[in-house]
Amino acid sequence: MAKVLLKYKNYDLHSITTVSSLGQINANITTWVMQSAMQGKFITVALYKTDYTIELVRESMILNVNLLAKDQAKKLIPKLGRKSGRTSNKFINLPFEMDERGCPYLTEAIGYVQCKCTGIIDSGDHELFVCEVLKQKVLNPEKEVLTNDYLRAEGLVRG
Repeated sequence: MAKVLLKYKNYDLHSITTVSSLGQINANITTWVMQSAMQGKFITVALYKTDYTIELVRESMILNVNLLAKDQAKKLIPKLGRKSGRTSNKFINLPFEMDERGCPYLTEAIGYVQCKCTGIIDSGDHELFVCEVLKQKVLNPEKEVLTNDYLRAEGLVRG
């Protein structure tokens, strides 16, 4: 039984994909994404301050939020969640395409939200990126959403 109340929350998993102005691309795994305005006009994304992805997002202020599916878990958690884009190309053997801004999105995800960052808020070991939603695209509606509870049950994460 969890001793901390927030451990009871079952977060959806996402991959944040981004590109720098020099064309460097990266992707990570994140759970803290939420709609932060009525009718889905803004979302807020929490990014860990030491990750390579946050460096690229701070520089370009664009990102895509990819809603991950259960069938992606065993492939993506080790690749996007346990390796750094500073030392490896996470996109090798990863199905993706580029949007019209040159920002990658994952074609096997349930879908993605195309975003432009409008503000950054310090949040301890993370920064919160307030993002204007430019476009939402459903790619694979038949897939089931990947959640933190599923990762725990499969032994892919601790806690």
